[in-house]
Amino acid sequence: RLKAAVHYTVGCLCEEVASDREMPFSKQTIAAISELTFRQCETFAKDLEMFARHAKRSTINTEDVKLLARRSNSLLKYITEKNEELTQFNTEQKSKKKKKLEDDNTKSVAAAAA
Repeated sequence: RLKAAVHYTVGCLCEEVASDREMPFSKQTIAAISELTFRQCETFAKDLEMFARHAKRSTINTEDVKLLARRSNSLLKYITEKNEELTQFNTEQKSKKKKKLEDDNTKSVAAAAA
């Protein structure tokens, strides 16, 4: 089922490229690209598991993904930027939540004192 989803997505991408460049892809080419993509994803998954295991963790984290992408400077840069955006967003969310809790506690104390 996952393999079928990869094949479908590759087919859609090939159609898009074919229409842009006026260069059609054969079904065999799409199938070959799909198979290579699926195998590469399997390799990535195994590598990520091994990186986490080597660090004595059971969970894959962003450092593992960065390590996987280390040979592609543009991909590594993109992943690093997205990670920083997520970290900043999570920090902002935590501070908002903390402030809301403090405000609620202040209101509770004021109501109890009244």
